[in-house]
Amino acid sequence: MEQLYATTILGIRDERGVAIGGDGQVTFGNTVMKATARKVRKMYNDTILAGFAGASADAFALFEKFEARLSEYKGNLYRSAVELAKEWRTDKYLRRLEAMLAVLDRDHALIISGTGDVIEPDDQIIAIGSGGPYALAAARALRKHTDLNSEELVREALSIASGICIYTNSNIIVETLNKKTESGK
Repeated sequence: MEQLYATTILGIRDERGVAIGGDGQVTFGNTVMKATARKVRKMYNDTILAGFAGASADAFALFEKFEARLSEYKGNLYRSAVELAKEWRTDKYLRRLEAMLAVLDRDHALIISGTGDVIEPDDQIIAIGSGGPYALAAARALRKHTDLNSEELVREALSIASGICIYTNSNIIVETLNKKTESGK
């Protein structure tokens, strides 16, 4: 039986801000089933950004598990990600889930996979899903050759990916974390 898949998430963390975005396309086999899906969200009192790629139902189950870990570890993104990855890899039910998570806060940008991986790229650009490699390449080039902020970089790189990957559309939703003020709020 074919599954519903949702793809292309891109997150960027830099000195100017934190942003994550995703396209709106959900496919069933080779058919577009939905063009306006929301695959990114804010979590834990709007201090963490998260997005998923993969089987939609599986991703929603992982979002629930991840939210529980964030509550348990009081918003500690890194610890929550490591604990979710350990549980995901060892639990018989979770091991069958076909999805990946991209999560960011002001300190970390992480990819969490079902094989127990928690990956934090050196350049703080994370990309998952079928259009992920295209969005990643575009984001790296844009960062190097433009003055775009993190939100603008995410939007433009996802737009570029949508013109290349047939499983990615241009209905892009971007979430950001508010920049800290001088007083730290």
